Amino acid sequence: MSSEGLSYAAAGVDIEAYERALERVKPLIAATQGKEVVSGVGPFAGLYALPGGGHLAASADGVGTKIKVAIAAGSHRGIGIDIVNHCINDIATARARPLFFLDYFATGRLDPDIFAQLVEGMTAACRASGCALLGGETAEMPGVYALGDYDLAGFIVGLVEPGAHRKAIRPGDALVGLPSSGLHTNGYSLARKVFEDVPLSHVFRELGRPLGEVLLESHTSYLDELGRIPWKGAAHITGGGILGNLARCLPDGLGARLERGSWRVPPIFELIRKRGRVADDEMDGTFNMGLGMILVVDREELPDGAKVVGEVVSQTGPDRVVIR
Repeated sequence: MSSEGLSYAAAGVDIEAYERALERVKPLIAATQGKEVVSGVGPFAGLYALPGGGHLAASADGVGTKIKVAIAAGSHRGIGIDIVNHCINDIATARARPLFFLDYFATGRLDPDIFAQLVEGMTAACRASGCALLGGETAEMPGVYALGDYDLAGFIVGLVEPGAHRKAIRPGDALVGLPSSGLHTNGYSLARKVFEDVPLSHVFRELGRPLGEVLLESHTSYLDELGRIPWKGAAHITGGGILGNLARCLPDGLGARLERGSWRVPPIFELIRKRGRVADDEMDGTFNMGLGMILVVDREELPDGAKVVGEVVSQTGPDRVVIR
């Protein structure tokens, strides 16, 4: 391994390049949207106004290169759970109840056993959230995907009931962290680079169980928690980590300050940091670091046992999210 620290961009994923590309095409996307589109590109879910009140919330996503870990381990059911829960969390940040889900599965050659495992995972996650698996597309694409490789993407639609609203977010509001189960579905290109010479069966002392089991922990669904906690804003911590996602739920002029050490960071992240010599800012801008969802909550409405990890502040500098 190089003496220089690893980064997500060096592992093949350049988030800044993606953001530049997105800014370039935003005008094209906006030109397709009429007055019914309440929120389009930017939030975790797009909102489409329904006649008579209420909104449809929609989101699409993928599982990323976690699939490569699943292929190496020969374990695929969890990938089906991952894609559904990832999409459910995205629309839950808009206070949406999931209605239906569709999947897109592409592979070089269809393996019925792998496909069955993925569908088992997707249906289990859909049942747990009261969401219908409405259908999807299965594509065999030899020459595009190597034999044994596949990709899985998901699309979800939910309903925001008429009258659903949020209180205004203000400086001093608490940031409540909901714990993740691990990497969830993001940062795997960097994690795989860090562990590229390590068998998935290897047991690190820090982890206490095989590396493959830790890396394949399923993406947590926060649907129930978001239904119980009186939150003002919610950030699903996915690609871009804490630094790239928390600001997405804050209005202009406000930022966030988090206290490092106020929440438990799972050992897998510290192991990645040490083995890859990854800088703290790179870790915070790539991984969820143990916080799969961060909620903005009025301090007078904090539920018992809430894990407060920081607060909303007036933005006075270029960095909207600071972890100190």
